[in-house]
Amino acid sequence: MIKVVSPSRLHLTLIDLNAELGRVDGGAGITLESPHLEISATEADTIEVIGDPLLAGKMKKAAHALLPEGKGIRLHINNSLPDHVGLGSGTQAALSTAVAVNGIYGLGKSVRELAVAVGRGGTSGIGVAAFENGGFILDGGHKFKDKGAFSPSSASRMPPGPVLFRRNFPDWPIVLVIPYGKGAHDAEEVDLFKKFCPLPLAEVQEISHVILMQMLPALVEEDLDNFGRAINHIQTAGFKRREVELQSQPVLDIMNYMRENGANGSGVSSFGPVVYGIVGSVAEGKKLQQETQRMLDESLGGKVLLTKARNQGADIFGGPD
Repeated sequence: MIKVVSPSRLHLTLIDLNAELGRVDGGAGITLESPHLEISATEADTIEVIGDPLLAGKMKKAAHALLPEGKGIRLHINNSLPDHVGLGSGTQAALSTAVAVNGIYGLGKSVRELAVAVGRGGTSGIGVAAFENGGFILDGGHKFKDKGAFSPSSASRMPPGPVLFRRNFPDWPIVLVIPYGKGAHDAEEVDLFKKFCPLPLAEVQEISHVILMQMLPALVEEDLDNFGRAINHIQTAGFKRREVELQSQPVLDIMNYMRENGANGSGVSSFGPVVYGIVGSVAEGKKLQQETQRMLDESLGGKVLLTKARNQGADIFGGPD
């Protein structure tokens, strides 16, 4: 039996959806300690997934893409991640399945080779890099002539972009607000890329400037104030601004409340509705967790976690029976 415990991630922003310099996508993200996906897998004659039906379809598809002819796998979802909320559950489900098939049948493939095989990372490489190594990740996107379109990962068959920068993230507490409901996905997500892209070059330049000259130096110097300012800034420009504008009023209220009540930086992960706030101490985090849980209870419903970054990739235990 093989057991895989894979992390969720925050997708902070896409960088370039203008493509004037010849590249597209690129992004920044933070791997999370919790919540996480946990599966166990054994050899079988057919493909069987036991557990969360929302992730089961993605896992079956990933297994089909990799299994040797005539072979099967039995997958148990022991701990699930919510789907289409901004935590990267689809990539983690597909890669966890791929790693299990890879291990049970001795395919000898790397994580990036598995990602290509199961069709993940075609727009953002953050989830693949989070699975592989964890931490804070900056990826460099794709050559636009190869990709040929502005599109989300679900509609792209490109390999994950190159990791330009990876660093352990400081031990700053992260308040993670997970409302009920789902962000844009599938056909709706494809349509939004068509609607908004290409973005104005000035906005791409603004996001790039904030990342290169504020976010990354603040990370290296462990300067939470300026890292938080960078997080707040990127909510107001580029593709992230469009993702923020799609959110419901209760999500926006929580994001703004976090900023005004202890969070150094607060933002929406991917298409949301997950909102995160980065704070300076566990005590501040617990207070904000309680207050935002009350706000959720009075509006959308959902759960608020106090977590932190995970500076390593997925845990893989066991091997072929």
